[in-house]
Amino acid sequence: MALPTRIAPAPGDTRTSHASWLMLGVLLLGQFMCIIDVLVTNVAMPSIAASLHASGASLQLVVGGYTIAYAMLLITGARFGDRYGRRRTYLAGLLLFTTASLACALAPDSQALIAFRLIQGAGAAVLVPQVFSIIQLNFTGPARARALSAYAAVLSAGAVTGLVLGGVVVTADLFGTGWRPVFAINVPIGIVLAAAVPRLVPPGETSTGAPAGGQASQLDLAGLAAAAGAVLLIVLPLVLGPGERWPAWGFGCIAAGAALAAGFVLIERRVAARGGDPLLNLAVLRAPALPSGLVTLAATQVGYGGLMFAYTLHLQAALGESALRAGLSYLPFAAVFGLAGYNWRRLPAATRRVLVPAGLTVGILAYLALAAGLHARITALTWTGLVAVGLGLGLSVSPLLTQSLTHVPAARAADASGLLTTTVQLGQLLGVAAIGSVYLSRAGSGSGHAAAAASAAAMSGTACWLAALSAAGLLAAAVMVRAARGRRSARP
Repeated sequence: MALPTRIAPAPGDTRTSHASWLMLGVLLLGQFMCIIDVLVTNVAMPSIAASLHASGASLQLVVGGYTIAYAMLLITGARFGDRYGRRRTYLAGLLLFTTASLACALAPDSQALIAFRLIQGAGAAVLVPQVFSIIQLNFTGPARARALSAYAAVLSAGAVTGLVLGGVVVTADLFGTGWRPVFAINVPIGIVLAAAVPRLVPPGETSTGAPAGGQASQLDLAGLAAAAGAVLLIVLPLVLGPGERWPAWGFGCIAAGAALAAGFVLIERRVAARGGDPLLNLAVLRAPALPSGLVTLAATQVGYGGLMFAYTLHLQAALGESALRAGLSYLPFAAVFGLAGYNWRRLPAATRRVLVPAGLTVGILAYLALAAGLHARITALTWTGLVAVGLGLGLSVSPLLTQSLTHVPAARAADASGLLTTTVQLGQLLGVAAIGSVYLSRAGSGSGHAAAAASAAAMSGTACWLAALSAAGLLAAAVMVRAARGRRSARP
């Protein structure tokens, strides 16, 4: 029996069929698989090092190579979906990711594993942006808000699940294969998704309105090269810099990447001015509340990435927790994050309008509670603060996506998707680099009670910086709420 095919709703139609939610579930499962692989190898590093005799630099690239390729190609992946059809592009990314996952599981040495991880990251960069674009085009009204909430819940749970899943699989040592099932588990999931996507996801159209696979205008190769190069120059030192103790070349790369990003903006403006098809149409930034929403999103993701990195180091390096137990420590945080992020729509409409600032305020207080608990060595207060951070993120991130991005026109869905996914990824990387450096500069080294006390003090100070970062996000959120309110009041 054939599964029902999803038909996009007509403009203004808020009804959403059962097939639409099946489609969303399939799409989000693919995205979830890609997000998990950002961190799933972290806990497998000792096993990989022993099995492949990998050097420290090789291990860094095994972990970071995926992230480098993923972040570098997100904007390009979004544009491919807009040009060649989102279902077709999602499937291409899925097949590339699944094939690379199998190759990773079978890798004979560290060099091959690094190469396959780069390909895996490229597949994820092609797949992930299509999810947001398809939500924008196939859901309207309250259904879109619900779909975006599910989207945000996947973003929140992916990193924690990666840590836990990696620890469970490596600890289980299935059939004596050590770390290899960490990658092999993607293969059956990818095969099932590849069979389901053609039945559940509509083919869609290109940005020109032509059917997917029809005649497309010339690809913006100059913009593609500038965007990929800029992100590479920024991401590479953020990934490798902490392990290399921030060498001078890293800061040079970041400066060159910023200059190339400015050049990218100029290129895109010129392409649009002459009537071409830019890789990223900057007109999307005219959507009400989008610019301030992206700033707010960046602040939340910098804090999220920094917290995950620094607090995991505190649990493992200072307190001696195993990788598995450290990952499991985040489950209450992730559960509250996901539940609050998905169910915020149940609140009264008047409350929902100010929920992003309210969630960031909760986050500020939660980070301060976490800092106080670590400083005073009060375990209950520390864990309460950590869980409350999850509540604050859940109350802010999901409605943030709806309020800042739901007014983006359908024709600009790919541009918004590229900006969204790149902001999330770069924000988390910047959090690891900047917030992680703040923690490491204060934590020191050693073992025993003295090291644990020094780490707790360092983590307490880091939590205060995270509170300050949330305060900056709160200012941007106030601008976003004002812009969204102005949009509503301007309606006839």
